[in-house]
Amino acid sequence: MTKDLLLKPLGIVAFAAILVVVCGYVDYITGPDYSLSILYFVPVFLAAWFGSRWTGVVISFFAAAGWLLAELFGKKVHEYPVVLYWNDFMELLSFLFVSYIISALKNSLEQQKHLARIDHLTDIPNRRHFYDLANLELNVSRRYGHPVTVMYLDIDNFKTVNDTQGHTAGDLLLRQVSGTIKDHIRTADVIARLGGDEFALLLPETGSEAARAVVDKVWGNLKVIVQSDWPVTFSIGMITYLTPPATVDELIRRADEVMYDVKRQGKNKLYHQVVGEE
Repeated sequence: MTKDLLLKPLGIVAFAAILVVVCGYVDYITGPDYSLSILYFVPVFLAAWFGSRWTGVVISFFAAAGWLLAELFGKKVHEYPVVLYWNDFMELLSFLFVSYIISALKNSLEQQKHLARIDHLTDIPNRRHFYDLANLELNVSRRYGHPVTVMYLDIDNFKTVNDTQGHTAGDLLLRQVSGTIKDHIRTADVIARLGGDEFALLLPETGSEAARAVVDKVWGNLKVIVQSDWPVTFSIGMITYLTPPATVDELIRRADEVMYDVKRQGKNKLYHQVVGEE
């Protein structure tokens, strides 16, 4: 993965540099009578958008150098060399400005996209993003006939924490719960906060025994973090679908129903059902 992260910006810089060379050659053969400086903005834009601010800066300098070389070789006599170099400096500033604007716009869009998918308090996927990820996993499970397990967790007596210790303490508890779950699941598993004090955990391609091992580990660690500091327990409903359901709504709904069965039976339990045929 580290190698891929390194090769990506290098590939972008190489591609943009080739475009600069092409722009410089076209600029050279058309001569000084035609201004083609706008062409150099294309590789600068590509480098800043698909790379980073630094790749944009590198290509900006390269584009300024290309423009200067095209001017130097495309015209044999320069009456005012200082003017030529000054114009090139202005081109460089223009390229750098465009690079900065494009990279800033890209970062802003990525941040907005991140905020739309991630719960701001716990920094895990929100309901909307969970549905998107779960839908992808269901498609894979249906295609290959793999089981899938979903866990629905509710924090018992969470309102008591907010009422007696304040919402700041409640927020801290939510972050500790989400962090504990995230730290004790597999890379492929998907944790999300569905709202309030309710969390969902999707275990792709996971049968009942493997799912129970994962959730027992999570539940055990959750008990550790709350036993001395928080007057709460956990009600957990879990469904293993041997045949994946048709929709994410159905996936969540049945696990939610099992979780509420736990609530009605006294809370602080884990109910696990297996749905479908072997």
